[in-house]
Amino acid sequence: MRIDILTLFPAMLAGFLSESILGRAARRGLLEIVARDIRDFSTDRHRRVDDTPFGGGPGMLMSPQPLFAAIEHVLAEAAAAAAGSASPPVIYLCPDGEPLTNALARELATEPHLVLVSGHYEGIDQRVRDTLVTREVSIGDYVLTNGTLAAAVLTDCVARQIPGVLGEENSLTGDSFNDNLLAFPQYTRPADFRGLQVPAVLLSGDHGAIARWRREQQVEKTRRRRPDLLHKQQNTANNRET
Repeated sequence: MRIDILTLFPAMLAGFLSESILGRAARRGLLEIVARDIRDFSTDRHRRVDDTPFGGGPGMLMSPQPLFAAIEHVLAEAAAAAAGSASPPVIYLCPDGEPLTNALARELATEPHLVLVSGHYEGIDQRVRDTLVTREVSIGDYVLTNGTLAAAVLTDCVARQIPGVLGEENSLTGDSFNDNLLAFPQYTRPADFRGLQVPAVLLSGDHGAIARWRREQQVEKTRRRRPDLLHKQQNTANNRET
């Protein structure tokens, strides 16, 4: 997979993209991530990318010209590299987009190429959203200083779903939100730490009992902390039965 991230702050991504799982995936050729500075596409001699909003109001708005130029440049590159293929999704990270979920991450991980647009200030000119953006995604019900952080979160979430990136594919199955349940408790050595004991079932060697205990823990934690997810999990199970 290739991911192009259009941002005003490419330096914010440098360490994030080169370390840990993402860095290893890139070195192994499983993932290519390119951070592009939107200012490089501005026709303003001072590389300006913002202006005051029509109709008044606080703050500044990202102008259409640099964004159109940046997105169209990446799409043209994609078309030249993969003639005949569909254009990659252009995803704008914004508070009013559809929520980022594991299901959405798995869907996006099937794409060979993604283009992520990171906003700043009060957002971007609506004409960019109406004309070039094909999907809008939010990572939560809160506001960040800029969309670069949100693009980094989306990149990490999607990359984990790409076969081979994690190395141990089974590690995905115990993650929170898998099958709409929160993660079960995990323990490691020593079995007795300052008098705090690991649950006996985990030391039993009975894999069936361990699997049942973990599932029970997932359901109970989800019931206490995120009952909305438990309802989704039950609805999913009912749909499978029908």
